[in-house]
Amino acid sequence: MGTRLDDKISSAADRTIVITGGNSGIGRAAAAMLAGMDARVVLTVRDLDKGRSAAETMRGPVDVRRLDLADLASVRAFAEEFTDPINILINNAGIMTPPFGHTADGFESQFGTNHLGHFALTNLLLPQIRDRVVTVSSIGHRTGTIDFDDLDWERRAYRPMAAYGQSKLANLLFTSELQRRLTEVSAPVIATAAHPGLAATNLYQREGSRVLASVTEAVIGLISQSETQGSLPTLCAATADIPGNSYVGPGSFWQTRGEPKLVGRSAAAEDAEVARRLWTVSEELTGVEFPLSTL
Repeated sequence: MGTRLDDKISSAADRTIVITGGNSGIGRAAAAMLAGMDARVVLTVRDLDKGRSAAETMRGPVDVRRLDLADLASVRAFAEEFTDPINILINNAGIMTPPFGHTADGFESQFGTNHLGHFALTNLLLPQIRDRVVTVSSIGHRTGTIDFDDLDWERRAYRPMAAYGQSKLANLLFTSELQRRLTEVSAPVIATAAHPGLAATNLYQREGSRVLASVTEAVIGLISQSETQGSLPTLCAATADIPGNSYVGPGSFWQTRGEPKLVGRSAAAEDAEVARRLWTVSEELTGVEFPLSTL
């Protein structure tokens, strides 16, 4: 069933932690807890007003910066402007099952935002990162496949949940390949991943299809856990003494809720060949490469 980790959340005092999408949901809960540990938290958000409102509810030094993961120009601008050392980068932001659409760079919105935006951000910031990169995936990764012939859903009928699954599978493949590369160059940084299980956030209502919205109150509301509880796997992945490429999630009810533990992932998420191919394709699509390859 995995190793229980809720008692292994370490202090984050005096550490600089950049978290994407920290103004709502589990990202906000995680950011608030980290700020309460006296970390220097940097919230990156699309809407500065919403970000500042969220920051006002948190204790400690919370910095708010604009970053739109659906626009690679915005990702590059943030990386160019934020030059401070970073202890931990938490790739938390994401969208779930929106209507078919594209990012500013023409990618399918979920793949472009959830994966490519974070891929570019991580590699651009990597020379500044001192400890680890945490990427938030989902139990939905188990429904995903990486269709290299149609990553942007241009040749087949768009299925929102399948596209979401592809993006969340990409998050785990990214984590494993990032860890492989970090190990190869003997970097002190590690890559870990987490998922919140089924948390009672506004993600389903805000981005979800009408089908998902209709079952939220009747089903999700019955078995989900709070945003705070859902943020604990992220906190463990960010601060606990765990090896690279660890995956942390709730340990009960088919990983939908419960105390955080090291959990398993799908066979597709462990495919090293697909992970390497996805990395190469992602470099080509974003124009951003692994910056430590020559060290």
